[in-house]
Amino acid sequence: MPGSGTLRLTTAQALIRFLMAQHTERDGVEQPFFAGCFGIFGHGNVAGIGQALLQYPEFRYYQARNEQAMVHAAAAFAKHTNRLRTLVCTSSIGPGATNMVTAAAGATINRLPVLLLPGDIFARRNVAPVLQQLESEHSQDISVNDCFKPVSRYWDRIHRPDQLIPALMEAMRVLTSPADTGAVTLSLPQDVQAEAYDYPVELFEKRVWHIPRNRPDLQALERAAAWIREARNPLIVAGGGVIYSQATEALQAFVDQTGIPVGETMAGKGSLRYDHPLNLGAIGVTGTRAANTVAADADLVIGVGTRYSDFTTASKTLFQQPEVRFININVAEFDAYKHAALALVGDARVTLEELGRRLEGYRNPEANVQRARELHDQWDQEVSRLYATHLAASGLPFQGAIIGAVNEFGDPEGVLVCAAGSLPGELHRLWRARHPKQYHLEYGYSCMGYEIPGGLGVKMADPDREVYVLVGDGSYLMMPSEIVTSIQEGYKLTIVLIDNQGFRSIGALSRSLGEKGFGTRYAYPTAQGLPTDEEEARPLPVDLAANAESLGAHVLRCQSIDDLIQGLQRARELHRTTVLYIQGDRYQEVPGYAWWDVPVAEVSELDSVRAAREEWEEMRAQERYHL
Repeated sequence: MPGSGTLRLTTAQALIRFLMAQHTERDGVEQPFFAGCFGIFGHGNVAGIGQALLQYPEFRYYQARNEQAMVHAAAAFAKHTNRLRTLVCTSSIGPGATNMVTAAAGATINRLPVLLLPGDIFARRNVAPVLQQLESEHSQDISVNDCFKPVSRYWDRIHRPDQLIPALMEAMRVLTSPADTGAVTLSLPQDVQAEAYDYPVELFEKRVWHIPRNRPDLQALERAAAWIREARNPLIVAGGGVIYSQATEALQAFVDQTGIPVGETMAGKGSLRYDHPLNLGAIGVTGTRAANTVAADADLVIGVGTRYSDFTTASKTLFQQPEVRFININVAEFDAYKHAALALVGDARVTLEELGRRLEGYRNPEANVQRARELHDQWDQEVSRLYATHLAASGLPFQGAIIGAVNEFGDPEGVLVCAAGSLPGELHRLWRARHPKQYHLEYGYSCMGYEIPGGLGVKMADPDREVYVLVGDGSYLMMPSEIVTSIQEGYKLTIVLIDNQGFRSIGALSRSLGEKGFGTRYAYPTAQGLPTDEEEARPLPVDLAANAESLGAHVLRCQSIDDLIQGLQRARELHRTTVLYIQGDRYQEVPGYAWWDVPVAEVSELDSVRAAREEWEEMRAQERYHL
């Protein structure tokens, strides 16, 4: 029987007590949904949420250094725990709140649950405008927290204490939904946080949210099995849903049974071990020669837990067979119907199992299987070659070899974390994933600055694993602050900091567009302005290693790949966050095998831009709508 009676609590106290009582369960495994609360206090939350966290110390509070960073950490925590757990993030009003908007967008784009509790302006309005309040001549029911609306899967403002009750139930429905999850924002006016109300006792009783494994329509399953049997050259595209569903064993069984090869998206990398003979590796813009070769000839694409971003489809140029058809397995109907697919709306694991039962006796033609195995082996040899290429033509360490050193000499049970710049593309092609959680990339939003807080979130979720953060100088300079948090909380990270003297990825993109790397170097300006990549440049006197050391990290300066290997071995012995600093080559890239649509200026005075425009128009003509 539910409890009876009421408890008189402030809105903030009731909120924290409710969060403490929420659990999730899937496959009989039950666990608390919220692992605590990140926060930075200010006048918008210190007297409300801050007081409640003080009153209930069993709900762990973590002190962050940057509001955007703490949301990144919460999202990474949720990703690593397969969206079955997350963290709460609270901020003051004004800039503290809007600092969270960027990371909220990332969480929603990546379908990761995070609960945001920004402080808000006074509900009673008589003292308005308060410090940091955005005034509007059109309405008094607006604040900067309205910025969260487009980047949240659920948004509410709590004007009265009793409104908290239905808002919390809706928030939990969205946060625990495999299909609808993302950032949830409850805006909390600072006066309402401190107001008391007689809340029903049952609100605070333990509640377990069952995470279902929904099954697709039976008729759709039968049609899918028939399509697969008819296919001449099928291919599986494994996305993040494989990993979130814990469907990696089911995928391997399906592949072993059918002989259908697999290409992996950014979020899906690790769905199969890298050495499975039918794992063709990364697919799309950042894909391998093996996966993209098979994709170009595929007449049936089976997407499992993928949303088909432009990087996966190479801007709709990858799948070139005129009769290509799609079968999409996805918990989200929105994604399942993309590319005019036969939609199997359901959990990846149970859908693969049920589809496999309907394909008893089926086998991909042996010529396809043999071709996929040969392509796999050829790509594996290419990865080994790139790992062994220690120096670029410039004489500086080659980024492919830096990746290889971490992959080969880091802990094989560890986790790699990265997000933006040139590293994700080369990691996607080259990283040899040995377990489903080894490759942790934020690439739905590709948000610079995610790397170090993301690493912190992973370490909080899985403290017994080594966590390797790979970050370039551009992303590092945007958000190194959570090095301090990692040291304060005792969560050791190993950060490989690559100094490229600027934005390496966008420099390469700029050159491909005929723009000569303009505005991407870290260098003193000349009389004509900032130098391009084709001009001499005076580097800035910035010491990133000293910066990391000043934040409390143990720093090892590496001059070569051999130094980096020794540093990785030394870092395994250390117990606090360690930064391995190495200067990398800015220009030499791992070869690419697909195109990405970035429009080029239609008219220009520069010959290089006009040439790039001609190439763009040629490739643009290959884009297809799959109808």
